[in-house]
Amino acid sequence: MGTIFVKDREGIEHKLPAEEGLTIMEIIRDAGLDIEAACGGCCACATCHIYVDENRLKNLEDIKNEEESMLDQAFNVIKGSRLGCQIEFNSKIDGIKLTLAPE
Repeated sequence: MGTIFVKDREGIEHKLPAEEGLTIMEIIRDAGLDIEAACGGCCACATCHIYVDENRLKNLEDIKNEEESMLDQAFNVIKGSRLGCQIEFNSKIDGIKLTLAPE
């Protein structure tokens, strides 16, 4: 079991328990934070758009074409933008800091 830190849209940081094999989107959703995840994690929307702390981007797997295409349709995209449904939690990203992107 690990931990992720998520700043919600009100600026409040939440420390969430994270289990290997779950996606970041699932961890955030299961904790009851406000993340829509309309497609259920199929990379068919951008409603799980998050910002990853730039210091931790190197620990993530490279972005795939499908995710990049969905982010091209999202608003408020920045360098650290990713889709939470496409990031599987593992020990390499334990302690990662994320921010929910604006709706």
